Amino acid sequence: MTVVTWDSFHAAEHFTMRNARLLDRHRFDFLFRAGPAENVRAALAAYRNIDGGYGNSLDPDLRGHASQPVAVELALRLLDELGPFSRPHTAGICRYLTSVGNPDGGLPAVLPGVRHTEAAPWYQRTHDFGSRLDTTAMITGYLHKHQITHPWRDTATAYCWKNIDGLKWTDPHQAIALCNFLQHVPDRQRALETLHRLTTRIRAVIDVHPRATGHVHTPLDLAEHPDHIARRLFTDDEIERNFQAFEEQQRSDGGWDACWDHWDTAATIEREGMRTIQRLRILRNYGRIQVDLPRPRREAPAD
Repeated sequence: MTVVTWDSFHAAEHFTMRNARLLDRHRFDFLFRAGPAENVRAALAAYRNIDGGYGNSLDPDLRGHASQPVAVELALRLLDELGPFSRPHTAGICRYLTSVGNPDGGLPAVLPGVRHTEAAPWYQRTHDFGSRLDTTAMITGYLHKHQITHPWRDTATAYCWKNIDGLKWTDPHQAIALCNFLQHVPDRQRALETLHRLTTRIRAVIDVHPRATGHVHTPLDLAEHPDHIARRLFTDDEIERNFQAFEEQQRSDGGWDACWDHWDTAATIEREGMRTIQRLRILRNYGRIQVDLPRPRREAPAD
């Protein structure tokens, strides 16, 4: 069985503390060293805007200060690592989502103002600001997981089901978001039936070949822990081969490549820190880290 040894874990820790931004250093401390969650929350709060959304380069590919839906998606993913959501906090997030949502109940990935700020080319070239199933499904899934009730969540859930039911094809980002939605939405029978129906389409856009290079998404990017709904989409051999690739792909400096389209040096370095933590989280979730690490203390924030 492939495992992360003390030396490789220690190298990853040194890489993170040398190169990652402060937010991700605090995340590493919380996730692997039993550090305080409040340090992560305080660092994350610096990216939040008065409108309840997030911006200010929280997403490395969006360097502007304005709030963007995909930055909110990332913020919820990071808050989910810490434990239960704060209801006053998420009330502000839901107000923001309501303010930028489209009439059909969905969200765009970014707003038109992105064209006038420093951002990755694929965002600056955006001309269609219609609803995106990937962004909407990922955010809605986290709200369901933490039992955050709000009219926007219910409208967005209806949007997701409608578009999932009519789905003819998908892409890796959307597949990851769909699996997050199906993992947490309350209607479990419908979720399982839908996953079964979409299995072939999801597998078609995931790189099960463990040594594929470039901007690729692996089975473990969907099934980040063995109990995840997406785990059943892949064989034990496919999962094992991808763990072997994880071990081989760790660089001599302890980090993992960003596995992202490069457009800006700062963005790439930040994504490498995020990717390194993600890899370690997945490895520990599957019991692949040899080091006896303390478990994070997940507690609800003080409201």
